[in-house]
Formats: sequence, structure tokens, C-alpha cells
Amino acid sequence: MIDDKSQLENVAKSPFDETKVDEGFFVLTYKNDKSVAQSIVKEIHSDFIQFHFCIKGSCKFVFNEGRYALNILEENSLLLYNPQRELPINLEVNPNSWIVTVLISIKKFHGLFSQEADYISFLNEDNKDKKYYKDGVISPSLAIVLNQLINYNLNQTIKNLYYRGKAYELLSLYFNRSEDANIEQCPFLVDETNVIKIRKAKDIIISRLAEPPSLQELADEIGLNLKKLKEGFRQIYGDSVFSFLFDYKMEVARKLLESGENNVNEVGLKVGYSTASHFIAAFKKKYGTTPKKYIMSLN
Repeated sequence: MIDDKSQLENVAKSPFDETKVDEGFFVLTYKNDKSVAQSIVKEIHSDFIQFHFCIKGSCKFVFNEGRYALNILEENSLLLYNPQRELPINLEVNPNSWIVTVLISIKKFHGLFSQEADYISFLNEDNKDKKYYKDGVISPSLAIVLNQLINYNLNQTIKNLYYRGKAYELLSLYFNRSEDANIEQCPFLVDETNVIKIRKAKDIIISRLAEPPSLQELADEIGLNLKKLKEGFRQIYGDSVFSFLFDYKMEVARKLLESGENNVNEVGLKVGYSTASHFIAAFKKKYGTTPKKYIMSLN
């Protein structure tokens, strides 16, 4: 992946769907819709920072010829950078799992974030020659962009332009500084029991997205007080409960519209809007267009 020739040779051997976003900047997507695990191996130059996002299912990143492995679970990410040695992609992707990988050279990355080196740890002068591994939870806003990358429904002629916009959006969301407490330093997250309860809260609102419980009902159901529910949810998912739910509803609605199996009214009802006008207003707020115009844009 140093020049176009080596890039093309590499792509020919790779099961990834690879898109060159810019010089030194690539997006790779892979869907394992098979019933058995798939192995992906791809040589990557040590100049590249790797972002791996598991948006469905799970996978395993294998190091040192199988001597060490890191699991990447659904809705989780892994950032890897090691300027001291080659770090080939060696992924074992489980059945029914989807992966989005972003590769960006350190030179390109510095050009984007040189003003932000104080808060991006591995850009600090002291760390420039050190390896850097970081795992994390995929926020709702990140999940939407990742799904748009892996499920894009546009003409092939504008794929590169579309991917370019989404790839830069992805990086900006990944490194967005929250005004809340630093997650890694937050004492709330030290308690694994609380983390499990917050994840249960997320599963509850997703499973009942058409008729979600109130915040107090949700807090009672998972066994946390209201304040801890609010704080914990924002710390883990980077958003309030209802902002997360709104984003999730809109993403479900978008996929239902794309499937063509339901009309606008039916989709609105499925995601919890009793009137079409309320659903249309919500969809337009999220995507800047009406459901009907969105459907028309797909054809």
C-alpha cells in the first residue's frame, strides 16, 4: 500500500472491498454472511494507523502468527499503530459478521490533526515512536456512518466521492472531544456490574423502540438510579438515552425504506410514530430530506 501498483496487487488477493479515499487513506469493508468463520490476511505498511470497527457479530485480530489475539465484539472498535514493525491485518471474522476498516498513513493523519496533538495520545511528541492500541465502544453516530459505508446504495460512479465524505466524517466523530468526563478515568465504569446494566438498558430500548419505557421505568428495570443511568449511558455510548434511541430509530427507518417492503406510514408505525407527519418531520430532521424523497433518490 505504498504506491498504486502495490495497492492493486494487494487488493487482488484481498476479500475486502477496498476504496481509496485519498492519498494514504483507505476504507475497507467486509461482510461475512456465510455460516462459517472467514480468515482475512492483508499486508499493511508500518506507516499506517489501523481502525477496525465491528458493526455486526464479532471477530478476532490475530498477532505474531497466532500467538496472541484480541477479540473485537459487536459495536466495538480497535485502533492499532506500531511504527516499529509491520502490523499485517490478520482477522478471523465469525459467521454473520460485518467489519469496516480504515487505514490512514501517519503523514496524512498528522496533516488532518496537527492542531489536536495534545488530546490524541499517539500524536504527542513523546509517543511518536511508540506502538498504540486502543479499543472502544462504537457510538450511535459512528454506527450510522459505518452502516452507510457498508450498505451504501448509490451509483458506482460516485462511490469514491461518497466514501471520501463518510471517511472524514468517521474520523471526526471518532476523535470528537466530549465535554463529559474522560471515560477511561471515570470511576463509574470501573464497576463492571454497572456497565452490564447500562448495556442491558440499551438492549431494552432497542427491543422496544416503538414503545420505549420512560427513563424512570428503564432505571427501575435495570436496577440503577436515574442519575447513574443517565451518566453511565452517556459515558458508554456518548449520548443521552433518547438521543441514542432517536438515531437508532432513524437508522432502522432508513433501512426499512430501502428494503421497499413497507410504505412511509408503515415504517413510521414500526419505529414508534403514531402519525406520518411526526415521522416525516423526525426523518427530515435527521437526514435533511423526507422519506419519500429519500426513496426516490435510491432509484
